[in-house]
Amino acid sequence: MADHGASKINHDNHLLLDQPLLRLPYELLRKNIRSAHYHIEWDTNAVKDLLKETATNSINQKASKQDVVNNLDQMLARMRGLKRKLSTYAEEENRQYRQSTARIAHLRELSDVHTVEDVKYESWSRQRLDRLVVDYMLRHGYNESANVLAKERNMLELVDIDTFVAMSKIRQSLENGSVQEALAWCNENKKELRKMQSNLEFMLRCQQYIELNRSSCPKQDAIAHARKYIIPFSNTYPTEVRHIAGLLAFGSDTPHEPYASLYSSARWTMLADLFTDAHLKLLGLPQFPLLHIALSSGLSALKTPACHSSQQNQSHQGHKYYRSSTPGAGKEVTPEPRSHGTASLQTSVCPICSTELNSLAKNVPYAHHSKSHLLVHDLMLLPNGRVYGKEQLDDYAEKSRLAHGEVKDLVTGERFREEDLKKVFIT
Repeated sequence: MADHGASKINHDNHLLLDQPLLRLPYELLRKNIRSAHYHIEWDTNAVKDLLKETATNSINQKASKQDVVNNLDQMLARMRGLKRKLSTYAEEENRQYRQSTARIAHLRELSDVHTVEDVKYESWSRQRLDRLVVDYMLRHGYNESANVLAKERNMLELVDIDTFVAMSKIRQSLENGSVQEALAWCNENKKELRKMQSNLEFMLRCQQYIELNRSSCPKQDAIAHARKYIIPFSNTYPTEVRHIAGLLAFGSDTPHEPYASLYSSARWTMLADLFTDAHLKLLGLPQFPLLHIALSSGLSALKTPACHSSQQNQSHQGHKYYRSSTPGAGKEVTPEPRSHGTASLQTSVCPICSTELNSLAKNVPYAHHSKSHLLVHDLMLLPNGRVYGKEQLDDYAEKSRLAHGEVKDLVTGERFREEDLKKVFIT
């Protein structure tokens, strides 16, 4: 009898994969509030200082009426500008609240489903798969395709298109040889990057210095740049600073290391990857696509030692590592290779042993199973190496009108005596 506990949904495990769904709007809200607070502090302090200066000069009769009027106009203009900025931040905040509400409602649908057999779970899991596909496409630069898919599935509130599009623009600028956009992003998130101990800004400044040395500009410009942006990091990155300082004595065509690597065009790709990692870490997003994480978890859950134990196991026949109940007998059961075309309704095909998934699952770890959830609980090993449930064999023998004590292989049709069968346990 099957264990129905295996079909019960563990909501906590599902939420582990969907953490970024709620974390990103939260991080974006925090960033939005910090930016609004910064502008409020900056503009209000400027207005206070100007008001204090105007009042003091008026009392001391150092400012004319026109000067006072001009200062008042400046204060009003600054406050109107602050109002426009705060309106933009308020719109962004409302958008993040709408996203959070939609995502919470999406996860609440899962809480109402308790088993995988529920029809609601199938539709919910399909929508989650669409989300994972959109996330994968956004991370690999297929922004238009991701946007089209999100619109077709009516889930724009459940995916983070704007965030990844902005990230891909900065990454593309780095790949094209420009650091200005990335430096502007670093300036916006300077405090957070400092808390993360990220070296992104330092590496970008180093690249600016390298490009100054590569060009025909005066060496004094490169030296001034190094003194302002690179030398302050000499205690944090002493080795890199020494290499940067020595770069002055070598041209871009030098074969000597590490200077040849510093002039290499591959550094732009390295900087793009470094920016992507910092951007994802700043927003609390995983470094790998969620689709990869979900696929790895699924492959690991199905993988057994027998799936990659030998070349013979590359066949499509499903099998596991069995231990016989006979004392001293413990061996791997390797059924004869057969194709998908010979599969019958009575036997299952192991997905990990299939041609499509075998190589993908090769490097994932084995899952830790504290409890076996088998549809067939009375497995028996036939002399030809095939394994079936005892009840299944008895039913088939009865339908085939075999003699008492005989069983028949459901696929090959071979007949065996019951005393030749061995009890099988999963290890």
